[in-house]
Formats: sequence, structure tokens, C-alpha cells
Amino acid sequence: MAVALAEAGADVISHGNSRSPQQTCRQVEQLGRRSVGIQADLSKPGAAEELFAKAQEFAPVDIVVNNAGTIRRAKAVNYCDQDWTTVLQVNLNSLWKLCQAAGRSFASRSSGGKIINIASVLAFQGGITVPAYAASKGAVAQLTKALANEWAAQGVNVNAIAPGYMRTDNTAALQHDQVRNGQVLERIPAARWGEPNDICGAAVFLASAASNYVHGHVLVVDGGWMGR
Repeated sequence: MAVALAEAGADVISHGNSRSPQQTCRQVEQLGRRSVGIQADLSKPGAAEELFAKAQEFAPVDIVVNNAGTIRRAKAVNYCDQDWTTVLQVNLNSLWKLCQAAGRSFASRSSGGKIINIASVLAFQGGITVPAYAASKGAVAQLTKALANEWAAQGVNVNAIAPGYMRTDNTAALQHDQVRNGQVLERIPAARWGEPNDICGAAVFLASAASNYVHGHVLVVDGGWMGR
């Protein structure tokens, strides 16, 4: 998504959890756009506010893509408090704080801004052995709508993308589980896992003037999973 936005003409501030995302920055710069990487551990309270403040030092932020996320898998009866707290902190609490900081900034200027939250098809379904993840993504979808209701009249677009089953590190356990991998593929009409590039078009659309009258929408990009 960062590279796609750069291709569309954006300068890009990239965030990394444990280290600064230098590879992404280099890709953006190769496209002739400015870029900077910022490290922040969003599992820690206060990190989101610090991240946004550092981003604003680089340039006034016009678009925020809340893509940071984590997942912990365990049966609900065995789910530990630490995993629940960590998943909610990264996927929901930090996202909320970044939305709030962006909303304050955008509302103070006449040009508004764009917030794109990354939800999931588990905003609509419960999943299996991922109670905290499902809870967080359901909340992200509803928070997106709530913020859109408040900020749309001020020119702030708040929308979300709900990816289906994507080939990322977060789904590595499912991809390597022969039974679950087969079950997933059987359900997807497109007959394949989604790739990160499959999200790019949705991100560019929601970040552009083409979506200026789109508010509070959760755009599903899932290979047809939800329509099955």
C-alpha cells in the first residue's frame, strides 16, 4: 500500500514495529517520492501518539493508513489475558489513538484528510481460535462508521478495507496447516489466497479524490469469500 500510494504521487511515512522500515522507504524513494521510516511499538500505551507527532515533524499528514496488526491463536477457554490485552492494544487502542490524532489535525484545516483503517472479514465473522482478533476487527469496522458520522461534514473521510485471507506473516500458521489451508481455498471463489498487492487499488481509491463522497464504508477485498 505504501508503494502504491507513492506510485500515485504521495510522499510516504512508513511505520515499523521493531525497526524502521528502510526497505519500504527505499522503494518509495526509487519512485521519486520523499520517504521516512519511524519505529514505534504499538503494543505500548502512548506509542501511537508519539508516532503521529514524529510523522507530523516530517510533513503535514494528509492520509493515514492504519495497517498495524497482530494476532494470537488459542482456544477461547485457554486464551490468556496477556494475549488478549496485546491484540486489543495493537489492533484497536493504538488505531483509535492514531485516528483521534489525525482527526484533530484534519478538522483544524480546510482541506480535511483521509483515514483508512484495515479491518478484516472477521469484522463480520467470528473466525476460529482468534477471539481477540475477531473482537478487535469488529470494533475497527464500527469505529470507522462512528468517526465518519462525526467528521464527514468537516471533509474528513474515514473508511476501512476488510481483507480476506491474505498471504502474510499473520496467516502463516493457516497456510502451513494442510487441513485449514484446504478449507480456506475451497471457500474462496477466486481459488487463491490474496496477495498484498490485491489491497493496493482499494487503498489508492480511498486515499484519492475519487472517494470524496465515500464515508464510513468497509470495502471488502476477499476474492469473493463473503459472497460465498
